[in-house]
Amino acid sequence: MRVGGPQGRRKSLTFRLTLLFAAASTVVLLVLGLIVAESVEQHFEEQDMATLGGKLELMRHVLAKVHSTQDLRSLPQKLDDSLVGHHGLVLAVQEANGQTLFATADAPFPQPLLERVRTPDAGRPYVWRIDEHLSFRGIVAEAPIGIPGWPPAVIAVATDISHHNSFMDSFMKTLWLVVVGGTVATGLLGWIAARRGLAPLREMCRQAAEVSAQRLDRRLPVEAVPVELAELADSLNDMLARLEESFRRLSDFSSDLAHELRTPVSNLMTQTQVALSRTRTSGEYREVLESNAEEFERLSRMISDMLFLAKAENGLIVPGHETFDLADEVAALFDFYGALAEDSGVVLRLAGSGLVSGDRLMLRRAMGNLLSNALRYTPKGGEIVVSVRVVETTGRPVTHLCVENTGRPIAPEHLPRLFDRFYRVDASRRHSGDGAGLGLAITRSILRAHGGDIEVRTGEYSNVFEMWIPLITEM
Repeated sequence: MRVGGPQGRRKSLTFRLTLLFAAASTVVLLVLGLIVAESVEQHFEEQDMATLGGKLELMRHVLAKVHSTQDLRSLPQKLDDSLVGHHGLVLAVQEANGQTLFATADAPFPQPLLERVRTPDAGRPYVWRIDEHLSFRGIVAEAPIGIPGWPPAVIAVATDISHHNSFMDSFMKTLWLVVVGGTVATGLLGWIAARRGLAPLREMCRQAAEVSAQRLDRRLPVEAVPVELAELADSLNDMLARLEESFRRLSDFSSDLAHELRTPVSNLMTQTQVALSRTRTSGEYREVLESNAEEFERLSRMISDMLFLAKAENGLIVPGHETFDLADEVAALFDFYGALAEDSGVVLRLAGSGLVSGDRLMLRRAMGNLLSNALRYTPKGGEIVVSVRVVETTGRPVTHLCVENTGRPIAPEHLPRLFDRFYRVDASRRHSGDGAGLGLAITRSILRAHGGDIEVRTGEYSNVFEMWIPLITEM
């Protein structure tokens, strides 16, 4: 199987449009030509029928004036005189018994025409061909003779239509030449039009090809493309914006991850190398191992948190379904953090209540991250107030939880990135052992997995984290 096989069979859009233009013009020209040809042929037939009808009436008038055998003998001369000036017109008159009273020299009337005289088709035109170059159109009818007691005569009159056929043959040849020429011309013009019409698309392809990992900020000029391609350009620009943001976040994550892992790994390597530099007592080795165990625990927590975030971002976190009161979980967390808050001189307050439907352990972890973060940044003598209430949002009940702690407000430039992984407001605390900077990112992932979200705002002397969860979570 050839690798390039399918590529070679694909047709360009320009080729397809050119083929479409050529096919459309061919069909239009052909249909138009056939309609004109049919109209001309119909006109010729009507013209011939008018001539034949007039001559037939003349013959009837002549036969009606025949009152004796003497008039009958002079009839051929009268009929021959009536054909003077009518080139291509032939005539035949027969008695009822089949005897010919008059016939134009070499009158080529076929027997099927004469047999139609007493049928409904008698007045309809009949066309026959003598040879390759000679054709006739004729009609047949009965005409009464003026002699009393004589049966009606049979009159057959026809006209040569060879010149009509010659014209139609020439017309059809010209029609085919026009169709072929029109198809070629339309195909050429269609190719030019398609090439010019698709020029903006080729320009978009050229500009899109210039986008790379180092140039994700490039955007397609929407104003410079036709209206039909503006929507495509907008979609591509939106995609590039999403790619740029995802690439930036991935780059930041990789960089932060390297920085976060470098410190514990360096500590482990340094402590191990120092311990191995000389012989030590079992107690000293034990101290080194205990220190290494602490670093390993920190690494284990970081890896566990990163795995949780990776699963959350890929929709692999499936929360449990349990209805409980958020205030009860906050009270349990107050019991857990009570001793730490008392040592730090921080007052914990709880107000309100509200039911939620979700995973109890995951939501407790999210609220625990918020309380831990608030205790870390609340100064001595400050307080942390947690309020829970149920509100109506877009026609559905939502449980709202607010964690407000007194202290220095977070600078506005930090707020948009506060929930990013490994992001810390105070860079000096990066390796202080207070965590890996994943707590708020995990909190947001948990809430979004429950159909809720979280945001942060600052007061005059406080920071406020607000989270909300639908009372009935759509699993």
